[in-house]
Amino acid sequence: MSRSVDGRGSERAVRPRAYLAGAMERAPDRGRAWRERILPVLAELGHGCFNPCEEEFLVASEEERSRFREWKACGNEEFRSLMTRIIDHDLAALEDSDYVVCYWDEHANGSGGTPAEVTLARVWGKPVYLVHAIDRSDGSSWVQGCASAIFDSLDDLCAFLRQEYGPR
Repeated sequence: MSRSVDGRGSERAVRPRAYLAGAMERAPDRGRAWRERILPVLAELGHGCFNPCEEEFLVASEEERSRFREWKACGNEEFRSLMTRIIDHDLAALEDSDYVVCYWDEHANGSGGTPAEVTLARVWGKPVYLVHAIDRSDGSSWVQGCASAIFDSLDDLCAFLRQEYGPR
């Protein structure tokens, strides 16, 4: 459960917050489909979440999003500056989250951000719930080592979340 300081300086409990980690850059749908599938379960449990598919519109302008690959390919300084903003934004959200849901599919192989996020979550003592959408032997050994629990499907994860965080 997250803690927040109210206007009087005392702590109060706030709803748990999930951080949704997984491929975006290489995923054809930018990783939206699996995130949209888990959002209703998080809402049912009363959990908040950090969804980078929504947050990217707050961090990057339309021009930056449209020129991302062009800037990356030519080593443009605007690309590095944009990535620094995105990384800072995402890692602040990770720090404020209570647990990570990591979806590992073929698009996550070769990712830099997702392994970094789950590693930091592990260092910070946050549970990492890993969903394998590919054969485990094809996934990242490092990411599996950072996981608190590993699931073979989103349905299995959702059942776990309901059991772990649902009404008692």
